[in-house]
Amino acid sequence: MSEVSLHKVVKRYDEVEAVRGIDLNIADQEFVVLVGPSGCGKSTTLRMIAGLEEITDGAIKIGGDVVNDVPPKDRDIAMVFQNYALYPHMTVAENMSFGLRLKRFPKDEIARRVDEAARILNIKDLLARKPRQLSGGQRQRVAMGRAIVRNPKVFLFDEPLSNLDAKLRVQMRTEIKRVHQKVPVTTVYVTHDQIEAMTLADRVVVMNNGVIEQVGPPNELYHTPATRFVAGFIGSPAMNFIPCTLDEAGGGGLAVRLPDGTTLSVPADRSARYKSHAGKSLIFGIRPEHLTEQRPARDGEALAAMSATPDVVEPMGMETLVYFSLGDDEVCARFNPSANPQVGAVTAMSADMANMHLIDPNTDKVL
Repeated sequence: MSEVSLHKVVKRYDEVEAVRGIDLNIADQEFVVLVGPSGCGKSTTLRMIAGLEEITDGAIKIGGDVVNDVPPKDRDIAMVFQNYALYPHMTVAENMSFGLRLKRFPKDEIARRVDEAARILNIKDLLARKPRQLSGGQRQRVAMGRAIVRNPKVFLFDEPLSNLDAKLRVQMRTEIKRVHQKVPVTTVYVTHDQIEAMTLADRVVVMNNGVIEQVGPPNELYHTPATRFVAGFIGSPAMNFIPCTLDEAGGGGLAVRLPDGTTLSVPADRSARYKSHAGKSLIFGIRPEHLTEQRPARDGEALAAMSATPDVVEPMGMETLVYFSLGDDEVCARFNPSANPQVGAVTAMSADMANMHLIDPNTDKVL
């Protein structure tokens, strides 16, 4: 078993706490992605798991054993770096086998492992080349191959795709997921790209300012975020946040009142949940895909009518992004291209209140 667990882990640089007492349990063979903005502590956490950073306090276990004082080379982990870290004078095969040769593995075992990793990564025809003869994506595959041949307990990825262009990033995301399906090793992956996190992870760990904001499967974080930070960080374009007042409506119902006076009825099944907050100033959260051109409701939707005057319209092919202002806030909606919204023209819209969120501005917690 190669589970990884962090208990009250702290990393302090002089007076600055980069990681502030986090707890995290990663199951055997699970693919977990640490995601967050620059400076949130995700790479520091990864480096502490690897042993490249000493922890200030707490405990890290790999396979049930505390590794706080175990040097990196003895932790049975393999790390894939952002800059590939390949030896330029060695061939692909030599780069991949370097760690095994240092440990004096038998030559036939080294050849078998390199051949198997090259087959998994589809780089068998590159084994005789040197890094300068490879593209960025090929170099990244070689770096992954070097990790795979070691057959470690844990794979650690430190923003491995950040140096690649957009198209290649998509291809390599798919490649990494395919490799994990073939070689199901416990994996901890760090990125600032929430799309990478959503597409790769079994569970996503959202970090902010040295703490863990929320942990869960991608869909859980997307549909039921715990905090405003998670709601705004996961999803692209980001969730809209609009100041509002929660008013009591007729028949014991509730309605969200927006800055322009628009009122949107809260679904009946949410009334009990929000009742104690009636009369308060809150933040209304709704994702762009739940603000659309006016249309009939589908199953599971609770559409409320509203209107807006677009400031910017961005045709994207399969969808059109529509930006408009509500008070001091810019709001984004996703329209069907056939709706053909026009800048400056009052446009009828639908808000799917079945996917609304209300946030307490004092705590930033989602109600």
